Amino acid sequence: MTSSQQKAARPSLTEGPIAKTLFVFSLPILLGNVLQALNGSINSIWVGKFLGETALAATSNANLIMFFLISAIFGISMAAVILVGQNLGAQRVQDAKKVVGTSTVFFVILSIIIGAIGVIFSPAILDLLNTPADAKTLAVSYTRIIFAGVPFMFGFNLIMAVLRGSGDSKTPFYFLLLSAVLDVALNPLLIQGFGPFPKLGIAGSALATLIAQSISFVLLVLYLYGKKYFLRLTRNDLHLLRMDWLVIKTLIQKGLPMGLNMVVVSLSNLILIHYVNAYGSEATAAFGIANQISSYVQMPALAVGGAVTSMASQNIGAGRWDRVSRITWSGVGFNVLLTGVLVLCLHLFNREALGLFLPQEGKAIDLGVHINNITLWSFIIFGVFNVMAGVIRSSGSVVVPLIVSFIALLIVRIPLASFLGSHYGFDAMWWSFPISFAIATVLTALYYRYGGWKKARLLQAAGGAASA
Repeated sequence: MTSSQQKAARPSLTEGPIAKTLFVFSLPILLGNVLQALNGSINSIWVGKFLGETALAATSNANLIMFFLISAIFGISMAAVILVGQNLGAQRVQDAKKVVGTSTVFFVILSIIIGAIGVIFSPAILDLLNTPADAKTLAVSYTRIIFAGVPFMFGFNLIMAVLRGSGDSKTPFYFLLLSAVLDVALNPLLIQGFGPFPKLGIAGSALATLIAQSISFVLLVLYLYGKKYFLRLTRNDLHLLRMDWLVIKTLIQKGLPMGLNMVVVSLSNLILIHYVNAYGSEATAAFGIANQISSYVQMPALAVGGAVTSMASQNIGAGRWDRVSRITWSGVGFNVLLTGVLVLCLHLFNREALGLFLPQEGKAIDLGVHINNITLWSFIIFGVFNVMAGVIRSSGSVVVPLIVSFIALLIVRIPLASFLGSHYGFDAMWWSFPISFAIATVLTALYYRYGGWKKARLLQAAGGAASA
């Protein structure tokens, strides 16, 4: 294949119809998010069915640890998406490869260090979480195996970031699907020991995840080299496998705020559930299930937000600012449409959706219906904020979206929920959701219109490693 043929074969987000390209690009990301959520839910069903509540408590504690790891790696992965996208938009393929080479070395070292610390210090980490004594032994066994799989998890996330940064969201989805199918299928086999498989209990659940991730990761690497993917590192590119401190500094500097954004969201939910617990176990159950349903409602906004980040980064690198504006409003339109349809369906079948998790008779389901009636539609507003924030981040301006999230969730929502709950009761505290999302959207829109995010110089600072 000639160089011109290779260039033509590369996915490009800087040409063609914006709305169609954005929809086609975001759909696999959305399906991948749904797939991962279903994977976790089904595995929890296997553990609960075969091993009981104590084992579920053990996995819940381990999953809290993994959330913080994923938060950190998510931010750095998104920084890699932006760096790769901007370099490719500017037709700097070699600079994009430098980002890939440095990121590979960085992720390998980071994953080995974190994996080793986790395997060795799992008991101490679980003690810090105040893990229940009856679940401690199971949690240690589960967590150690999960930490052993960190290199595969980090590697898979890095490759997905590079692919999405280059304009390919389909390939990551196919291998996420493979990983999910293997994980769900292996869980009962290794927990219970059917046929030739050993009975490993909770360790079997963790081992199933490790096997699924490692097989998918290895096959993904082999697939990309078999296809001669244009950003693969060949024998002639081995010199790029080094610690380019300018790139690493940018990955951390830009990735950390994006990872902290997830921590802010998690922290706000933890504080909110602290308030909800005061109203009794039925209120806690209602909020827990409503929160689980809302996690699915948010998925279109998160997928479209991730897609506009990739698309806008390539177009910013190419200097196509006219397309960046159209990408933003196309993303807003898709979010309103997709999230709106989902919210409408859930409003029509609110009690039925909650009834999948809660008893039809009792106070909890009525509380859940009320929570959903007030909060679900506000996620349309959240989606508008998330799309604009995704475009802003694509330029390398990542601190302001973090500050806006911090203000909306910790400065506005939490105190407002406390005030409304204490003065007007449990039913009123949920108005803190639409109010906080509206404030986040207004602040982001003002920064999008009047802020200096278009002047961010991520490409020149990091990357254009050649020009730097």
